[in-house]
Amino acid sequence: MCLLIVKTFKMKGKKDIALVLSGGGARGLAHIGVIEELLDRGYNITSIAGTSMGSIIGGVFALGKLQDYKSWMFSLDKIDVFRLLDFTFSNSGLIKGNRVFEKMKEFIPDHNIEDLPVPFAAVAVDLKSDREVVFRKGSVYDALRASIAIPTVIRPVFKDGAILVDGGVLNNIPINTVHRKPDDMLIAVNVNADIEIQKPVFSKEEEEKQLSLYQKKIQEFKKYIGKNKEKQKKEKHLNYLDIVTKTINLMTNKIAEHNLKKFPPDLLIETSEYACGTFEFYKAKEMFEIGRHATKLKLDEFENR
Repeated sequence: MCLLIVKTFKMKGKKDIALVLSGGGARGLAHIGVIEELLDRGYNITSIAGTSMGSIIGGVFALGKLQDYKSWMFSLDKIDVFRLLDFTFSNSGLIKGNRVFEKMKEFIPDHNIEDLPVPFAAVAVDLKSDREVVFRKGSVYDALRASIAIPTVIRPVFKDGAILVDGGVLNNIPINTVHRKPDDMLIAVNVNADIEIQKPVFSKEEEEKQLSLYQKKIQEFKKYIGKNKEKQKKEKHLNYLDIVTKTINLMTNKIAEHNLKKFPPDLLIETSEYACGTFEFYKAKEMFEIGRHATKLKLDEFENR
């Protein structure tokens, strides 16, 4: 069956893709690299679905604003990311989760999902009904805000009697929610794989270019890293946020493994769960390159069968 699928895809010049993006916090920035590599290879993304960070990247792509979002993320340093976290003393979450969307709306206008040129679905979970909620219509931003509400970390969305939290609680790789069309190819991206970190190997010229772009930021954090290096060695215990995110990651990853077996994609692209922390969004450039590199390797293998 697999051989027949490969032949069908190879016979068509431009391949239609139903793309599914997993959650994973800052690791989800790898999705941008995945999408760019797919488009550069001539693949046509005809539908997209995502959970949590995967829903943000998928939604921004469906809005036609992925490059604007990418440029913004690449401009953020550690301090910028911290300023986007609107902390609260609410007993339902440490972070309100609204500030980042308010900033995004300054350069990415909201639209209704049903009016987007690319079919899009974002996944959340209703804690009242214990059910998955799939957003296929209504405000894009409302859907994204619900989908990224990590329990006890980001405040839930209270809407129409529902208590909406991160879709990863039940479905972190929502393959069953993506819109399908005849003869399309189903590609899923998991940024939480239990694999070693794979990074692209740059030429000397490319390495020098990368260093020149980020030298200033590296210098800014050099003192901070030096001061905290010994402290980090001594303090091996996990803090509250580490414990919560690690617990949720373990849970969502196990459920995702089950869903991948239940709904196997035609192609699975994976990046390492160890590539960066959940809130390390200042590593956007690195995660982008990791995502692109993983996609190149997987597509090279697939196309050369």
